[in-house]
Amino acid sequence: MSNQPPNRPEPPRGGGPGGQGPPPRGIGRSLMGWVIIIGLVLLMMTFLRGGLDQGREITIVDFWTYVEAGQVAGKIVIEKDEIRGENTADVSLGKGQSRKFYVSYSYLTDERFSDRLEAAIRKHGYKARPIFKQASWWEMLLPHLLLTVVVFVAIWFLLFRRLGSAGGGAGILGGFGRSRHRVTTKDQTKVTFEDVAGIEEAKDEVAEVIEFLKNPRKFQRLGGRIPRGVLLVGEPGCGKTLLAKAIAGEADVPFFSISGSDFVEMFVGVGASRVRDLFKQAKDHSPCIIFLDEIDAVGRRRGATFAGGGHDEREQTLNAILVEMDGFDSSDQVIVIAATNRMDVLDPALTRPGRFDRQISVPLPDLQGRYEILKIYADKVKCGPDADLRRLARGTPMFSGADLAALVNEAAIAATMVEKEYVEQADLEEARDKVRWGRARKNRAIDEKEKEITAYHEAGHALVQVLCPEADPLHKVSIIPRGQMGGATFSLPEKDRYIYTYKYCQALLAVCLGGRVAEEVFCHDISSGAANDITQATGIARKMVLDWGMSRRLGLVHYSRDETSMMPDFGQKEYSDTTAEAIDEEVKAIIDGAHRTTRELLDSNRDGLDRLAQALLKYETLGADEVRQILDGKTLDKPTVADLLDIEQAKTAPADAPEPAPDAGCSKTPEWYDKPGPAPEPG
Repeated sequence: MSNQPPNRPEPPRGGGPGGQGPPPRGIGRSLMGWVIIIGLVLLMMTFLRGGLDQGREITIVDFWTYVEAGQVAGKIVIEKDEIRGENTADVSLGKGQSRKFYVSYSYLTDERFSDRLEAAIRKHGYKARPIFKQASWWEMLLPHLLLTVVVFVAIWFLLFRRLGSAGGGAGILGGFGRSRHRVTTKDQTKVTFEDVAGIEEAKDEVAEVIEFLKNPRKFQRLGGRIPRGVLLVGEPGCGKTLLAKAIAGEADVPFFSISGSDFVEMFVGVGASRVRDLFKQAKDHSPCIIFLDEIDAVGRRRGATFAGGGHDEREQTLNAILVEMDGFDSSDQVIVIAATNRMDVLDPALTRPGRFDRQISVPLPDLQGRYEILKIYADKVKCGPDADLRRLARGTPMFSGADLAALVNEAAIAATMVEKEYVEQADLEEARDKVRWGRARKNRAIDEKEKEITAYHEAGHALVQVLCPEADPLHKVSIIPRGQMGGATFSLPEKDRYIYTYKYCQALLAVCLGGRVAEEVFCHDISSGAANDITQATGIARKMVLDWGMSRRLGLVHYSRDETSMMPDFGQKEYSDTTAEAIDEEVKAIIDGAHRTTRELLDSNRDGLDRLAQALLKYETLGADEVRQILDGKTLDKPTVADLLDIEQAKTAPADAPEPAPDAGCSKTPEWYDKPGPAPEPG
């Protein structure tokens, strides 16, 4: 994607007075490749010189034996550290043939070497005279010179040449100082406010920014100054980047986007150089928008680290951003938009008026917002007539826009895998559970005892959720393993909650502890399946005591550590050990009280809990209406899991197969289940 803005003339391609450009890069690369190949071949030939035709190595004693016996043919080449010749005494050779040999020997250390060799030559009448060869300085330096040249050429071609070309002619390392931003236009993104839903307040706040980019003189008439920077703050996946693109799409201006991590490199000063280059190009293409995603990567509070001395590249980059934003004039039609989900760690100089003087919250979508988001993504897939997006929006509290997009996409994939014509409500429900809690593991082999414990555990959760009026309405309960859970109980909130009352917190604690209490009452044992419930209940109780002032003993005092602090606490607390002991006692007292309340509630509804657990063993998944029917003593008119397995087996079984004999053993479902009335006591 080109960084050139639309309708901008293309820079000239010429490289000299006559407009002749440089040679094609392909020719230069090919020539350089041949140079490297030739150099490597010469280097190899130098190192292997004589290595293939020197023959076998012998000792100096064998050499004198051959010479004095007249068994040497051809020339005897004598170098400083080596002697080469041919031996005719090898019995494996035929008549008239010889084998080459060489001796690693320095003849200069032997004063009698020349005289002894001359005597042997005169004795046997050798035709060839010995050749004393001295190695020249060129032959000694040639291997090292070739190696140096090849290494330098390879480094220049593979590293420096590419860095120089990336810098646009700015030198070997010129490319590091250039900004790595991406420029997009409305024609390329095609994102407008129609593609953004669930954050209507944020869209209203940025409307004046769009109007300024379209008609700046409208604001200059009364002397008003548009905000130089807009900071989008929100949870991950809430649509901050999408909103920034929509602003550029609505204003029809270039959109310079870059991540905060793209400024920081291993070289000192590179981040500041890229900041200056980015703002310079943005001013040249005004009106435009600069979007700094994840600005907390370079905008963290200065002086909050333990780095002792040295140069902090991140702080240098932040200083460059502050200086560039101060350099804007009222006539510069450049708006800087930044996004972060860590507003608490940003430097105060970055968020003061004059820089990012407009802070817009992009929250998680509410019920109506989730419905609008689901409509946008559902329009891109084929949905069936039973798809109820409002019900799905109710069942997705605390889902972000990215979560909802993944939900619709997972539902479309699931419907495609089973050859459906359109996406049904069941696909959307399954996709919601998969996105939030993980994929259902229906093929997992479970022990019957563990399955029974899971059934009573989930039945306890479901029963407490139905009987507690302050709790969220029950949606469904299942004992099918999903993710790390052996089963799950799902709620269907009627509204979004922004505050938590004391009664609602008590209902949450009762629902959390319903599974463990059901195990105690009916299984006469406890299991590790309540670990997540205990963690959740402990977190709620500690919030009630430390943050929300719901403890009469400790009063309206905030005891939690300041989450905005950048410094580690090293285990230090802002209260005494006596207060810490009181906090622990209050948390335990709240949980113990919820445990007693849940135990009394389940003891008074033992029959309904037992019927609900047996129904879960029979059907595995029950909806809220089916749970209420079972608690009212009614029977369900739907196939069980065993019936579904028999149907699937009948489809694949041959036509002449004999029918299986009826099972005479005991049934997993008790006889009293299909009859109204109390169940027998367990045990």
